[in-house]
Amino acid sequence: MHGKESAIAPVFLATLDLIVVPAPGIDTDTLGTFSGEIPRHGSVLEVAVAKAHLGMELTGLPFGLASEGSFGPHPRFLFVAGGFELLVFVDGERGTTIHESVVIDETNFAHLVTARGEPIAKFLAQVGFPSHGLIVRPNVDDTGAEIVKGIVDPDTLETALAAAAALSHDGRARLETDMRAHLNPTRMKTLTDLARRLAERLANACPACSAPGWGRIDVVRGLPCEACASATEWVMFEVFACAACTHREERPRSDGLTHAGPAHCPACNP
Repeated sequence: MHGKESAIAPVFLATLDLIVVPAPGIDTDTLGTFSGEIPRHGSVLEVAVAKAHLGMELTGLPFGLASEGSFGPHPRFLFVAGGFELLVFVDGERGTTIHESVVIDETNFAHLVTARGEPIAKFLAQVGFPSHGLIVRPNVDDTGAEIVKGIVDPDTLETALAAAAALSHDGRARLETDMRAHLNPTRMKTLTDLARRLAERLANACPACSAPGWGRIDVVRGLPCEACASATEWVMFEVFACAACTHREERPRSDGLTHAGPAHCPACNP
């Protein structure tokens, strides 16, 4: 619906020789919208899986591919915007679901409340307008005024801001980044990177049953301190598993690190 195939299809073709086909007439807005008119019910993974199944029903194909994103305060850094993006592959033939996800550090997610005549050039530059789309709505509104989405030119933006401010009880308009993928090149880049990770995982066969999608699903923390051997919060093992069978393995860290420094030890540095 939002053109994500342009970010994902080339990767899947090059890595897996799979052709990504957009589902005709699909309306994923029924599962929730970024602008909030339709709330999202369920977790990011649950909604992404529902999208994939919807595409499978419309195309009649045995495989489904879908993404779902969420944006807000960064989970690790206070007062910084961040996001979470997930890409899922549903295999209807094997009955498996395989996904990869990433915490997004680089995003233009932001908003500004403004009145007519107030300077907004700094905000527009910050969020990448007009290459990145915008949304405008009244700041305080109980009239159900229509939200203007997908704004990518200055004239439309000026008209939308004036109309929204006139409808708002406080005479101000709320200007937001449009986080839909086809209007957000920054998000599209993340989707390409995520597609590469998922495609590479699907190219890995399970060592026990040969099903595609062998990859890391979890970690085991407790890497010992090099000074006192106490367990730390650092990762000690990476857990790899198959989505089709019960086979799983715990492997040492891929970077070869066997101990954490005492600065990261709760006993040495409480």
